[in-house]
Amino acid sequence: MEIEFYGAAGCVTGSCHILHVNGKKVLLDCGLYQGKDEKEIGNDGFNFNPKEIDYVILSHAHIDHSGRIPLLYKKGFKGKIICTEATRDLCSVMLLDSGHIQEMEVEWKNRKRKRQGARPLEPLYTSAIASLSMYLFEAISYDKITEIFDGFKVRFKDAGHLLGSAFVELFIKEDDRDEIKVVYTGDVGNKNIPIIRDPSKIDYADYLIMETTYGDRIHDTMNDQINQLANIIKETFARGGNVIIPSFAVGRAQEILYELDKYIENNEFYDLKVFLDSPLGAESTKIFERHINCFDDETRNKFENGNNPLDFKGLVFTNSLEDSLQINKIATGAVVISASGMCDAGRIKHHLKHNLWRNECSIVFVGYQAEGTLGSAILNGARKVKLFGEEIAVNAHIYSLQGLSGHADRNGLFQWVKAFSRKPNKIFLVHGESKAEESFKKLLDDNGYDSKIVKIGEIANINDGTYMKRESRNVNLKNQLLKYLDSLDDIDEVSRESIILKIKDIIKNS
Repeated sequence: MEIEFYGAAGCVTGSCHILHVNGKKVLLDCGLYQGKDEKEIGNDGFNFNPKEIDYVILSHAHIDHSGRIPLLYKKGFKGKIICTEATRDLCSVMLLDSGHIQEMEVEWKNRKRKRQGARPLEPLYTSAIASLSMYLFEAISYDKITEIFDGFKVRFKDAGHLLGSAFVELFIKEDDRDEIKVVYTGDVGNKNIPIIRDPSKIDYADYLIMETTYGDRIHDTMNDQINQLANIIKETFARGGNVIIPSFAVGRAQEILYELDKYIENNEFYDLKVFLDSPLGAESTKIFERHINCFDDETRNKFENGNNPLDFKGLVFTNSLEDSLQINKIATGAVVISASGMCDAGRIKHHLKHNLWRNECSIVFVGYQAEGTLGSAILNGARKVKLFGEEIAVNAHIYSLQGLSGHADRNGLFQWVKAFSRKPNKIFLVHGESKAEESFKKLLDDNGYDSKIVKIGEIANINDGTYMKRESRNVNLKNQLLKYLDSLDDIDEVSRESIILKIKDIIKNS
């Protein structure tokens, strides 16, 4: 058996790894790169042939884990996508929303390119393609061992990171070898976050593929962070400003609503106006309400007693663009939760444009900000940022409440591994920036674990314990390129563009 590391290896986004098992190719996640990762690596192609992939095992619905599934489908994948029921339902709105964003961004770029006389671009995929890819999804329940094909079984355990998120347990039997168990974390959840259950314990793993997003950081406690958020709201309103919360529309937004509902029930806030300004946020909130079986005991009891903490007095879901624009006319007294969580797209950019320059306002970050994103720039002290071609001063009060993150911190990650009944033979560290990976690797190694930071293009042979780079598999790459380059003469523009794309694919596959 081999594991090839394609994405979120040496970076935080674009999760994507391939298992070679009994002649089959199984993809673990298929996520979009975001921020710096997108700029450096790109999303427009794969370093493998999508037509050769037999299955996708999807850990959860976040776009950095699922967002290239429609592109995979567009490029020829027609196998099954295995995930939990809640993940499937969330993807049914999230992937279509992602396709819509791809279309809108390309439409904007093409208007500019048309004025320049340049060829139009096409989106990575459209919402229609995303919708078609949903026919490939097949949901299985938590805690049930399911045979996918001969010698390959899967079981999902609740990862406590997002509604429907899962640790992926893979039971693999090849030839006359003993069965081995590979565990893929996806993302390890933070304990005591609202609505969903805490991360499940895993009894053991022979090999572990593990995220390290916060491998070098410790979160404040959830209660401290919630109290701080309440104080920020009170202080901001007293100054005459608004509270703007860039938030992932799925997961984090619902958790914030849940906590704000507690303060309203306790009469700590009167006539609080909360705007969830995201059509995706509204749709995903409905999906949350359909999956109360995934909730922790406290939340499930509230729903069963007719108390919906995700829909309280003063909460406004804004779907239309016109309603969203009206929010920007409010000078004070509003809490605005809007996507995207890293501020790189969506309606949040408009709210930042109208509030970021105002000293009375507060911007509260409640999730990870990847390098190269607008959110990261603001959080790291930028005095000015560019929004819609205009420089905006950063005068608002800036806060980071990482205790609200859905990711386990350094201690949470380590305690989760320590709960295994025995140490894995090998831990492959992924989904982290270099500082976080190196810090967490040292912690593991100092405690007797055998860990390895993997990079994109690295291949681990589980049977013999060897490693290689994908480059060593290339044959006659130079000759392939020369052949296509020679054919560029005396051809029409359409054919030329096609050949250039083929060359790009060859380079990506290298």
